[in-house]
Amino acid sequence: MEIVLIRHTSVMVPPGVCYGQTDVPLQPTFEAEAAVTLQQLRRYMPFDKVFTSPLSRCTRLAAYCGYSGAARDKRLLELDFGAWEMVPFERNDDARLKAWYDDYLHVAATGGESFAMQYRRVSLFLDEVRRQPYRRVAVFTHGGVLACARIYAGEIQPEEAFQGLTPYGGIVSITL
Repeated sequence: MEIVLIRHTSVMVPPGVCYGQTDVPLQPTFEAEAAVTLQQLRRYMPFDKVFTSPLSRCTRLAAYCGYSGAARDKRLLELDFGAWEMVPFERNDDARLKAWYDDYLHVAATGGESFAMQYRRVSLFLDEVRRQPYRRVAVFTHGGVLACARIYAGEIQPEEAFQGLTPYGGIVSITL
């Protein structure tokens, strides 16, 4: 089975601000970025099933690409940063931040989740999709979810999760 993962287009959030599961707006360049993504996505079509994160930055791209009826699944949400949502990292004075920087794989953001927790929920989603008779599935989602899926497929190690993240509007295909 092929899973085609599509990262949402660029967001209107200043660099360094932790936005995770906050439903943030997209850049005014959305249509131009989405047109490029759609052009690249055409080489993978058609899909047996299409899923999306419920956040508007993903559902809007899915709709632009012709999948307004994509199945919304909360397991496809970005990492939950809890109390750190919409706080610039440089202004975050939470004592847990240093521990998180030292071990983001296992340390959860205050009131949020760790990368390992996100990986578990993404894995549950992928386990469920694998049991279906699909040949090719599209998933409109977030950078962290794409990293989790690549780990799940054995393409990268957890320690490499955020090295070379898929760019906004980028596409990654994995085979399960």
